[in-house]
Amino acid sequence: MITIDETAPVIVRLSTAIDAPLATVWDLHTDIAAWPSWNTDVEQAELNGPLAPGSSFSWLTHGLDITSTVLELVPGERIVWGGPANGIQGIHVWTFEQSGDQVTVHTEESWSGAPVEAAVDHLGKALHDSLETWLTRLKDRAEQAS
Repeated sequence: MITIDETAPVIVRLSTAIDAPLATVWDLHTDIAAWPSWNTDVEQAELNGPLAPGSSFSWLTHGLDITSTVLELVPGERIVWGGPANGIQGIHVWTFEQSGDQVTVHTEESWSGAPVEAAVDHLGKALHDSLETWLTRLKDRAEQAS
């Protein structure tokens, strides 16, 4: 099982409970091309091939043009992606767990690299705020859809 870089200078872990079926939450989150329709922080997103380990997707967020590679995929349970962007090496783990009528979505991401070491507090806050917004928007859209 792939995990974040526990030695990275920036690590953010957040969770939210969503009142929607697991299939709804999973489908929203893994329909990468549709991210801009519900997450306004993502300006563009395109999956390059099928969603599977080793495939990549390109996306534009907060002015960063990112290409991420899917590192692990357990449908309905877990997706991990990572890659470099502007000198930052990111690893992002998402897990999904159905409990009763709710789905708990847990996200954890690590950032390392020279730009991160030069601005740990600033980039840590930026990542935290970005992930918090992502979870809020995922929750809002999934609950509207169910």
